[in-house]
Amino acid sequence: MEDEAEIYDGIRAQFPFTFGKQAKSQTPLEKIHNATRRSDPLTTTTAATDNEKNNLPSISSSSKEWLGTLRNPKSSDAAPIGPPPPPPRQQELKADDGDVMIGPPRPPQQQEDDADSVMIGPPRRPAESGDDDDDDDVDEEEGEENRRQIPMSNEIVLKGHTKIVSALAVDHSGSRVLSGSYDYTVRMYDFQGMNSRLQSFRQLEPSEGHQVRNLSWSPTSDRFLCVTGSAQAKIYDRDGLTLGEFVKGDMYIRDLKNTKGHICGLTCGEWHPKTKETILTSSEDGSLRIWDVNEFKSQKQVIKPKLARPGRVAVTTCAWDCDGKCIAGGIGDGSIQVWNLKPGWGSRPDIHVEKGHSDDITALKFSSDGRILLSRSFDGSLKVWDLRKMKEPLKVFEDLPNNYAQTNVAFSPDEQLFLTGTSVERESTTGGLLCFYDREKLELVSRVGISPACSVVQCAWHPKLNQVIYTFAAFPKKGLSYCV
Repeated sequence: MEDEAEIYDGIRAQFPFTFGKQAKSQTPLEKIHNATRRSDPLTTTTAATDNEKNNLPSISSSSKEWLGTLRNPKSSDAAPIGPPPPPPRQQELKADDGDVMIGPPRPPQQQEDDADSVMIGPPRRPAESGDDDDDDDVDEEEGEENRRQIPMSNEIVLKGHTKIVSALAVDHSGSRVLSGSYDYTVRMYDFQGMNSRLQSFRQLEPSEGHQVRNLSWSPTSDRFLCVTGSAQAKIYDRDGLTLGEFVKGDMYIRDLKNTKGHICGLTCGEWHPKTKETILTSSEDGSLRIWDVNEFKSQKQVIKPKLARPGRVAVTTCAWDCDGKCIAGGIGDGSIQVWNLKPGWGSRPDIHVEKGHSDDITALKFSSDGRILLSRSFDGSLKVWDLRKMKEPLKVFEDLPNNYAQTNVAFSPDEQLFLTGTSVERESTTGGLLCFYDREKLELVSRVGISPACSVVQCAWHPKLNQVIYTFAAFPKKGLSYCV
């Protein structure tokens, strides 16, 4: 019987498979981290230059591993050649305390003066009185670099849309992301239930034949606002079920204050940052409206901007401040207008910058302290305004191409930096960029190249995740990128 068991064991060893249900193999986190790492063009260029200098062909990673096995064969791969090595001395074993030495012996230790660091190159000059100041400057620079850490080392791309991804909204916990597109759809992503396919769990079409222009979560993240090219905004719950649609106004009534809703396509909309029953919308009909989400048949307040000439000029964007006490509107004539929500307030703006930009304004953003206002425009500029002195901007950043009406601007979680995206121009070779600026020094910190064919439209830096999310448009791919 023992001989038969040995025979069966030998036969069984010839079959490299087993029967029954096997456990699924899990991909190591390190492998996933390396797979999502962004390519570094500088490293690629340097490696290519070294190969050209040596006139040697590039070697793939698999070839390098094969050469490594030839140069340093493992003891288990081949039988030892030559006489066996002498046994180690007892004194060396005691000195090493169990550590095994591999390779040639280490050089003798240097003197105590050089024990902390190895000097390479010529010796340093003797210390002077100003060296302490230089050390302080270096420490300040290191602190500045740590303060400016931008999470752009790795990225994943969430695909699905077939046209420009024009809207982006991340809930306050960072678990759910909404993306809207010119393909008329809204896609909902849940990071907690997402698998390796990175697919959305629900797809919506809020208004047939109308582009999605803006998305905004409620303060409690239980509902979200969807703004499309139609005159009616919609409210959805967290799972994408329709809760209501705001009424459309009568287009034959001339006075906009007498209509119950917008009469032309919407341009932007935001949920109140503190109150979960109030939202704000702007429209091509030249008005801003404040709504109660519990009353879909009529608005609460109608705001008509101040115009240089009689007529109707589209309100291209709108924004709340962080406390919900101020409203800002970007007007089609390039003006910026701000209203303070106080008792007895009306359509007359408290702040009016007649020539804020030379073209349509695509985005406005308040700082949390209520002192700074950022504006982005089709004129290819980003302007920083002091709300206490709005006659002239604090700083104007130019050469920022903008071809999309939804190109926005955002702050970092600590608001020490702010960022925006750029569009691809026909004759340009730089492609779309993510540009980061320092709020205090009002200077460019970093420009991150996305792709020669990708235009960056929307961007956000989530405070809890500490990760940058941006939308882009390119041919043949459109999508949402998630950088960590």
